[in-house]
Amino acid sequence: MLTPNRLAGLIDALDSAPWGVASGRRLPRCECAAPPLYTPEERVRRDASPWTMVQGVLAPLQFLVFLVSLGLVLNYLATGEGLAAATASVVVKTLVLYTIMVTGCIWEKQVFGRWLFAPAFFWEDVFSMLVLALHTAYLAAVATGFGDAHGQMLLALAAYAAYVVNAAQFVMKLRAARRQETSSMSGLSAA
Repeated sequence: MLTPNRLAGLIDALDSAPWGVASGRRLPRCECAAPPLYTPEERVRRDASPWTMVQGVLAPLQFLVFLVSLGLVLNYLATGEGLAAATASVVVKTLVLYTIMVTGCIWEKQVFGRWLFAPAFFWEDVFSMLVLALHTAYLAAVATGFGDAHGQMLLALAAYAAYVVNAAQFVMKLRAARRQETSSMSGLSAA
């Protein structure tokens, strides 16, 4: 006879998904601490690097340029007016993006010894490649006249959506690093 326990055992035997929630199972909670974002040596290199300050200035600047450009792009899409301003703003946003990516690679090399895809920022860097590709596709579309202005602005919005996701990745990663540093400092002061 097939009882609920035997049925669950059969499902578990057939289920090869590594994610328990995919089959309705609940995985035991891991009490493991996340590995620190920076080793002590990397933290020293991060704090000593002038590129840390450059990144700290460029990130909010890029976000400000993004907000202004987003407003101009949405205004163009809503009214059909202001194409030149919207286009120029996306070009400026893309140039700031290129600048922060190049300086970020230099920073990553100084801190982690790799130009890109250091394990601590691997997924953020992977998604950054999509952001760069979409922004570059926009520039190429404008430069070659590919598509109409409306389609180009929709491409800019797709690039901006990817940028927002990528920015959120970095903010969450840096907040987690700050929490780790705060908890390790409070652990040291308690000891």
